Amino acid sequence: MTEPDAPADAAASVTALRTRLEDGLESLDPHHRLRGRPVTFHLIAGRTLEIVYRDVTRIEESEVLGVKRLLRTHCYCIVEPQTAETLTVRFVVPLGGQS
Repeated sequence: MTEPDAPADAAASVTALRTRLEDGLESLDPHHRLRGRPVTFHLIAGRTLEIVYRDVTRIEESEVLGVKRLLRTHCYCIVEPQTAETLTVRFVVPLGGQS
């Protein structure tokens, strides 16, 4: 019975996280390292959210930790080169209290 509700709950969780990030990045990211960059939200199997920021020129640990605080849940961050001058910053967030 809980399976049909999972996509609706996941969609609501994604919407809440997206809103929290949009509102919180303004004060968290004064150098616009993440804010204003291309961002995608991928829902994986209705249980995990992948947030990917592209074309990031630089990222500090304090900014990564700030985003994790905004998400209010345990998550993983992966920073990898995109081009010689830019990075891809990826947050992987379990939904529904899963870790």
